[in-house]
Amino acid sequence: MKKEDLPQDPGALDKFTREVCYVKNAEGKYETALSRGWEVKKQALDSAWDDVNERIEEARKAVAGGEKSPIHYFMELRLMDLPVLSGYTGFFPFFIKRHLKPSVFKGLSDRKLEKYAAAFDVTLHELKNFKG
Repeated sequence: MKKEDLPQDPGALDKFTREVCYVKNAEGKYETALSRGWEVKKQALDSAWDDVNERIEEARKAVAGGEKSPIHYFMELRLMDLPVLSGYTGFFPFFIKRHLKPSVFKGLSDRKLEKYAAAFDVTLHELKNFKG
């Protein structure tokens, strides 16, 4: 792409950062240039965030409906999966799967719940009392 063709469409991070791109200068040599954004990329990112927000809302409803424990909601909210949460808490993934059940969650000790709360950056009270 030529330097003068580099997109400068306002993006989601327009006020915070610029994207470094490789472009050809007038002499045909590659150099770096800053781009404010590209409308196509912005649309793709917006679509991806819409999907993330939809998953978070579905998780909230699952907690409110008594189908899942609050751990499920906070995993979605913090964009975590089982291996990531396992890394933060030290719990094996199969234990985390069990803890996603509301009946098992209710029986967890405060010590275990504190590990989850720290991983999700919430208080123990917030985690225990989240109802969706």
